[in-house]
Amino acid sequence: MVGILRWRRRDGTTLTPRMSTQRVFSGIQPSGDPHLGNLLGAIQNYVRYQHGHDAVYCIVDLHALTTPKDPDELRANTLRMTNLLMAAGLDPERCILFAQSHVPEHAQLGWLMETTVSFGELSRMTQFKDKADRSEFISASLFTYPALQAADILLYDTNFVPVGDDQRQHLELSRDAAQRFNSRFGETFVVPEHVIPEIAARVMDLQRPNDKMSKTAAAENGLIYVLEDLKSIEKKFKRAVTDSDDEVRLDWENKPGVSNLLEILSAVTGTDPHELAGNYTQYGALKVDTAEAVVELVRPIQERFAELNADPAETMRILRTGAEKASAIASVVYDRARDAIGLLGPE
Repeated sequence: MVGILRWRRRDGTTLTPRMSTQRVFSGIQPSGDPHLGNLLGAIQNYVRYQHGHDAVYCIVDLHALTTPKDPDELRANTLRMTNLLMAAGLDPERCILFAQSHVPEHAQLGWLMETTVSFGELSRMTQFKDKADRSEFISASLFTYPALQAADILLYDTNFVPVGDDQRQHLELSRDAAQRFNSRFGETFVVPEHVIPEIAARVMDLQRPNDKMSKTAAAENGLIYVLEDLKSIEKKFKRAVTDSDDEVRLDWENKPGVSNLLEILSAVTGTDPHELAGNYTQYGALKVDTAEAVVELVRPIQERFAELNADPAETMRILRTGAEKASAIASVVYDRARDAIGLLGPE
């Protein structure tokens, strides 16, 4: 479903993206199969933004290396994520789609950003603290990767970055890094703006609706994968946690489970969640309708994914073409930053 997408700006005001040549950038890790939260909170918005905007989307395989990965799995997951994005609606003729490691300027500007952000700023990143608590081996890159993330964004003179609530802190760091670099060395980078979709910015766990849907969740029944068996998806929604009073209304504080179902159904159907709530007097019907809507959303994605995944050579060709397009932009921006900071060029 592609339609008008409204966003919340950093200051809380609403933004309706206009048809423009403003650039949108976002990246997604190739960390196995994406879940429903990834699809509704990010990927569908990528699809919308490729219409009428200069959209750049990156499979951030370098970021995946912050925690140990099996090499064969990483390569396979990079191809799978590329195919999943296209199956969900990304068109390489309408957007730039590429793998981060295929454009060397990401790593080069990442180092310049490491010299620009401070140890204190990186140490305050809550995601580092969360991931470090769950890891036996804590790499230096897990600490410094927000600097690389800033480079990813700034390399493309990005105007808007559509991301979820959990990335707000990292976007602020990217803005601070751009402003600091510009202050020290002259106007070099566009300062990006962080925008969050008003609906389904965060899809919650079906069993623990106060927690964000995540692959690290303790209960698999709370997590819906985009490529999951359709019957399994139906069962998980039927078992979704609600509450005992059987009143259907949008109330995140007192009824998080019911509110989560309403928000998911709203995001899939494009209907206001308060309006949806008025259609139900029982939780069972809401669960069934939400399950059916999600199944009908992912069914064609799964079918298209199977077609794309059967031709890895074509996927590699698309990634190479995307990297060429991305490099044409990134090389200009990196050279601008290199010259501003005082590094000698190759010529």
